[in-house]
Amino acid sequence: MKAALRLRMVVLCGLVLLQLSCSEVAITGRQQFNIVPDSVINSMSIQSYGQFLSQNKLSDNAQQTQMVKRAGSRIQKAVEQYCAENNLLEQLRGYEWEFNLVEDPNVNAWCMPGGKVVVYTGILPIAQGEAGLAVVMGHEIAHAFAKHGSERMTQSLLVEMGGVALSKALETRPAKTKELFMQSYGVGAQVGVLLPYSRVHENEADRLGLMFMAMAGYNPNEAVNFWQRMALAKQGPQPLEILSTHPADSTRISNLQRLLPEAMQYYRP
Repeated sequence: MKAALRLRMVVLCGLVLLQLSCSEVAITGRQQFNIVPDSVINSMSIQSYGQFLSQNKLSDNAQQTQMVKRAGSRIQKAVEQYCAENNLLEQLRGYEWEFNLVEDPNVNAWCMPGGKVVVYTGILPIAQGEAGLAVVMGHEIAHAFAKHGSERMTQSLLVEMGGVALSKALETRPAKTKELFMQSYGVGAQVGVLLPYSRVHENEADRLGLMFMAMAGYNPNEAVNFWQRMALAKQGPQPLEILSTHPADSTRISNLQRLLPEAMQYYRP
């Protein structure tokens, strides 16, 4: 009887934790499960971002660097204004926005929690200007805004560490926890239980990023043009979509075209 009672209490506590840890992503309305405190994940982000910048060369092209900072700043202001108008400023608590361009031929960009953004010079030829760059940065900022990293980190803590709290994981297994943090931001592909959720994140970031660039005054139609150029720039056979954390280019372009009417409602040139 006592064992059955303890089991019921554990299940009840679990259900309470699940309810308290669920939140809704703005604009999309998707429910997400997140047990990672913003204060902890933002602190990890600042440390990792500083380490990355110390180990990589910032671009010495003043014009391109200024374009990255200008596009980032416009999207930042748009997101902040949207949050202010929709009682969501708590979503941005602890943000310390920063936008940097690094010398790297890889076609890549990312945004850590707290608005820490890096753009690689290798993506600029495909962006072909500030509007194309806004497509990339809007998408990456959307990942941070929707707390996809924290959501992935939550999954990792549950799968890899049996649900231990992040603070406890940092205390007892700091190296493994840092590894999980990096994986949560796409460093290392995972095929298996986490894979379908990653594609959900990508699709959601596409939608949010489209809205954010429109709010910032960039024509959202450029998103379709950008991904068409990206598809042409890729060389060699591409993995099957089921084995990729990102949607296929054709799927992504089709989804963006479907979302354009919604995005145009936010567009203020």
